Amino acid sequence: MHMRDYDDVTRFLGEWGPFQKTVFSLLCLSIVPNGFTGLSIVFIADTPSHHCAIPQNANISDEWRNSSIPLVEENGQVQYSKCTRYKLDVIKHLSDNGYMPGIDVNVTEIQLEGCEDGWEYARDIYVSTIVSEWDLVCGNSWKVPLTSSMFFVGVLMGSFISGQLSDRFGRKIILFATMAVQTLFTFIQVFSTSWVMFCALFFVVGMGQISNYVAAFVLGTEILSPSIRIVFSTLGVCIFFAFGYMMLPLIALFIRDWRILLLALSLPGVLYFPLWRFVPESPRWLLCQGRVEEAAAILRDAARRNGVTPPEVIFQPVEVGNNPEKVQHHNICDLVKSSNIRWITITLCLVWMVLSAGYFALSLNVSNLHGNTYFNCFLSAAVEIPAYVVAWLLFHYCPRRLCLSPTLFLGGVGLLFIQLIPRNVNWLSVTLEMVGKFGFTAAFSVVYAFTAELYPTVLRNTAVCACSMASRVGSISAPYFVYLGRYYKSLPYLLMGSLTVFSALLSLLLPESRGMPLPETIDHMQSIQGFKKRKAPYHLTSAIAEDENVSEM
Repeated sequence: MHMRDYDDVTRFLGEWGPFQKTVFSLLCLSIVPNGFTGLSIVFIADTPSHHCAIPQNANISDEWRNSSIPLVEENGQVQYSKCTRYKLDVIKHLSDNGYMPGIDVNVTEIQLEGCEDGWEYARDIYVSTIVSEWDLVCGNSWKVPLTSSMFFVGVLMGSFISGQLSDRFGRKIILFATMAVQTLFTFIQVFSTSWVMFCALFFVVGMGQISNYVAAFVLGTEILSPSIRIVFSTLGVCIFFAFGYMMLPLIALFIRDWRILLLALSLPGVLYFPLWRFVPESPRWLLCQGRVEEAAAILRDAARRNGVTPPEVIFQPVEVGNNPEKVQHHNICDLVKSSNIRWITITLCLVWMVLSAGYFALSLNVSNLHGNTYFNCFLSAAVEIPAYVVAWLLFHYCPRRLCLSPTLFLGGVGLLFIQLIPRNVNWLSVTLEMVGKFGFTAAFSVVYAFTAELYPTVLRNTAVCACSMASRVGSISAPYFVYLGRYYKSLPYLLMGSLTVFSALLSLLLPESRGMPLPETIDHMQSIQGFKKRKAPYHLTSAIAEDENVSEM
C-alpha cells in the first residue's frame, strides 16, 4: 500500500498520544550512548606531554640529567624534544669525569639518539591514555589516527551489514542486538592487553554503534506520524546524541584513567535492555513483509494506550493483497539498478562522505585547539544543540535542498576562513571552527531525514545504511585530515573547506521531497534534478499526479 494511505489509515491514533510519546522518548534515549562511544577516543587516545625517559640507574649528575633532553621550538614555544635525547653513554662519560654542562661542554654539540629507554609522560591532565600505556608516540604516532580509523572501519562494516539485516529481519531486533554489541565490546575493551587487541575490539564497537543509531532512526521515522516524524528525525535523535556528546567531557573530567572511563561509558547501555517490551516493531515494515496481522496488532495496542477505539478492520485486503513487492526481498544492489536511483545514491554518497569527514575531523581536533581540551570538547558538543534547532526550523519551513546546501556551505566557508586568521588571535580561530562545526552538524541532521524521505520503505533502511557506509570513507579519513596539520597547519582546513563547498553545490541536484508522501516502492521515487527520465507508465503518472495534488492541499 502507498505510504500516504498508511498515514491516512493510522490517523485514528492521533498525532501525539501516550504511544507516540513512549516511542519517541525510548528511541531518543537509545541514541545517548552513541554520543560518547565514538568520540571517547578524544580523551582515551589523547597524547600527553612527553619526552625521552632517563633511567634512574643511569648514574649521572643532576645537572647532566636536567640537560640530557634537547630543547626545541614548537608552535612558538620552547620545550623538551619529544623523540630525541643526547647520547646517554656520552653524557655518562662526561658526568663521570666531572664536566659541567654549559660550562665545560657545549651540550648542543653532543650526538642525538632516540628514546631508547621509553618516555616519561606528564600526568597533570591524564592518569593514563592508550598513548601513554603503549607508547604510541614518535615512530609509533601513526597508530593514533589508525585507532580512530579502525572504529570507523567498523562503522563502515556495520552500515553495510545491519541495513540489509534490518530490512530483512526487522528494525527492533537489530536495534537491540547492535546495542548489545556496542555495550558488551566497550566493556571488554577495558581489559585490552595490547594496542592491537584494543583496535580489534574498537572495530566491533563501531559496527554496533552506527547500526543501532540507524535502526532507531528508521524505526521512529516509520512509526511516528508525519508532523512528529520531522521533529524526531531532525531534532529528537540529534539532540539526544548531543546530550551524550556533552556528557563525555564532563565524565572524562572526573575520570582521567582510560580504562575506568571506558567502564563508566559502557554502563548506560545496560540500562536500556529492560525496555524491550515497550519498543514496538515498525508496522510499515511488517506490511511490506506481508505480516498484516502483526502490524494490525501493534496498531490496536497503540490505540489502547492512546485511549482511542480502532476500526474493526484496519487494513483492507485490497490494500495489502495486490502488492507484488510486499514480500519481495531487496538488497543493496537495488540502489544502483535504474539510472535515477543510481544518480540519487551516488550524489548522496558523495555528500555524506564529505560531510562525515568534516564533522569528525572537527570533533577529533578539539585536543589540538588553543585552550582546555575538556572545555573545547564541551563547546564542540554544545554548539550542536542550536545547530539541530536551526536544522529543525529549516526542515519545517524550507525546501529540503535549501536546508542541506546552505548549511554545508556555511561549514565549508567557515573552515576556509580559518587560514586567514593570524596565529596570535586564537579565540577567533576557535570561533570559526565552531561555526564550521555548527554548519556540519546542521547539515548532518538534515541529510539523515532527507535521505529517509527520498527512498521507499522496501529500501529505506538499506539506503540510509548505504549512505552512512559511504560516509565512513570520510570518517575513516578524518583522523588523517587532523594528522596532516602536523606538517602544514592550514592544510586540513583548505581540503575540508573546498570539498564541503563542492558538496553544497552538488546537493542542489537532488529531488525535492518536502510535502511529498514517503514512497512505498522504487517506482514511486522522484527523479534527480538535471537528468531526463523516461516517461512512466500511465498508472504511475497518475499516482504521482495524485501525490502532487495531495501535497498542495
